[in-house]
Amino acid sequence: MAIIDLHGKNPTLDGRQSENALLVRRGVQHLLKHMRHAAVAELSLANGRRADLLSVSEKGEIWIIEIKSSIEDFRVDQKWPDYRNFCDRLFFATHSAVPLDIFPEDCGLLLADRYSAELIREAPEHRLPPARRKALTLQFARAAAKRLTAAELALEKYDAESR
Repeated sequence: MAIIDLHGKNPTLDGRQSENALLVRRGVQHLLKHMRHAAVAELSLANGRRADLLSVSEKGEIWIIEIKSSIEDFRVDQKWPDYRNFCDRLFFATHSAVPLDIFPEDCGLLLADRYSAELIREAPEHRLPPARRKALTLQFARAAAKRLTAAELALEKYDAESR
């Protein structure tokens, strides 16, 4: 699953994401990088759900960030409680055109634009059981490595075709 595929479709863009959602994701990714987290977009979970962003801190804390690009996006998508069992902290991320008071108080909140994000409300901690943490960390590492390998192979192929 490549992040960069010069000849095909990016698997982290499946047509379900609005332009606003992609801008929020980009801003949140900048913030997570600044916070020294590693993040993977669109990571499938064992319960069949797919996290918009899953990040791992330097200390191994796992966050899931659910991106909401509009009031309607939040109202129609009520699967977010299913993410709690797969992270230490659960956040919502949105942009300035979405009212912040629609988001539940028992989740963290990030406000983003295309360049960065701001932590509006810290998420309460609910520590993962060790076995689930190990499984998620392994899944995260394998997904990131597969995407990096696919990107490198795509670039090698592009370089070879350009000669």
